[in-house]
Amino acid sequence: MNRLYFAMLLAGFMTIVSAVSVVADVAERPSTVADRDGVNLTIYNGGTALVHDRRRIALTQGLNRIAWRDVSASMDATSALLEAPAAPAPLHVLEQNFDFDLLDPSALLQKYVGREVTIVHEARFPGGHDTREPARILSTNGGIVLQYRDRIETSLRGYIAFPASPANFRDRPTLDLDVDAGKAGTQVLDLSYLTAGLTWRADYVGVLSPDETKMSLTGLVTLSNTSGESFENAHLQLVAGNVNVAQSTPDVTSLRAIARVSSYNGYQPQGVHQENYFEYHLYSFDRPTTIADKQTKQVTLLTARDVPVRKTLELRGDASYYQNGQTDLGQRLPVGIYLSFENRGGDLGVPLPAGIVRLYKNDRQGLSQFIGSDQLDHTPRNETARLHLGDSFDVTARKRQTEFQQQGSCSTISSYEFVISNAKPAPQDVSVIEPIPGDWLIIEESAKHFKSSASAAAWNLRVPANGRSTLTYRTLVTWC
Repeated sequence: MNRLYFAMLLAGFMTIVSAVSVVADVAERPSTVADRDGVNLTIYNGGTALVHDRRRIALTQGLNRIAWRDVSASMDATSALLEAPAAPAPLHVLEQNFDFDLLDPSALLQKYVGREVTIVHEARFPGGHDTREPARILSTNGGIVLQYRDRIETSLRGYIAFPASPANFRDRPTLDLDVDAGKAGTQVLDLSYLTAGLTWRADYVGVLSPDETKMSLTGLVTLSNTSGESFENAHLQLVAGNVNVAQSTPDVTSLRAIARVSSYNGYQPQGVHQENYFEYHLYSFDRPTTIADKQTKQVTLLTARDVPVRKTLELRGDASYYQNGQTDLGQRLPVGIYLSFENRGGDLGVPLPAGIVRLYKNDRQGLSQFIGSDQLDHTPRNETARLHLGDSFDVTARKRQTEFQQQGSCSTISSYEFVISNAKPAPQDVSVIEPIPGDWLIIEESAKHFKSSASAAAWNLRVPANGRSTLTYRTLVTWC
């Protein structure tokens, strides 16, 4: 019985040794961008990108060892997936290893700590000859320490000759793949993986019409690549929305599902296609683009002309002084400038990714001048976009509290006066928005208010040219 068990154990061991020997004997087959059949990039708002790298690779039947070079240095190796979309026979990945320990002088020295190298001593005098001497590298911490046969030195006069490059030492990031192919021949393999270092954001440039009632809007996508790899003629897709990516185990399945919606489906010469997918928006660009490593570039996302806009001047208050007596509330209060437009109709009516909107207006000489910018949130179609551009120079306000009475422990009566001045040669409409805490009631007022929300009163005032308008009101506030 013991002999039978030993024989079975020995046979199993020999099988493992044989398999290891076969793997060791397989020649490595390098694959570079020269083999690339196409690349698809799907970039997400949070700085994560999904790469689909398709290459034509000649395979032999059985075991193949592929060194897939020119991958992102920031790739998440745990997310790598190799597929053969049109393989004539089954293809299985037996093992994969990401080699990111790149070749450089410092790393090479560290690899050879404890090993013997050849030190080449350069000739000290003209016409002399270099001499060679073996030495062992003892340490590279803070400098090199060399052990010769008869001494130890901490300086190097000359250079080091290394016998060979250590195993698994690459000059660029490489994914090693052991693949079992069911049939020999050239096949298209698709390697997909998540990577950091690729980001995008939306930037918008708007130009107001002379009468400030319309604008032309251009949306640009700003791409930045610090991944350590360049992607030439990539089919670009962008996902707008807050996609959750777990840091330790990325949700590869859901991200790949988004990316494959329109990957490699063919394209027209120009155009950007938007589609709803899950709870996000996917933008696919027809025109391939090259994103070089350490490069920032912009591509056009959308253009829209004659977009109706509405400019408003708004004076916004504070809820705190309804519970406290404060006589002077401001001698020169800023009146904010706001611009709003509807994301519908004309060339708009598409989901707008979040980004900065910069607005310009032409002066009398036809030169565009910057008039302000603001952050645009993700804006679905048919929603209103609202931008704060700055404060008016010629329209200002003064506010004071003219009465304050405490009514019990949690109730007050207070009165206020707003004086709004207009130095412009034309009348100006100004909205006064006052957030009021608790339960409130306007007892007296010089102009009719309306509720802009449950906790805010608002007045629309017309201020005459080179003149002033005064608003007074009295309110009862109860907060408990």
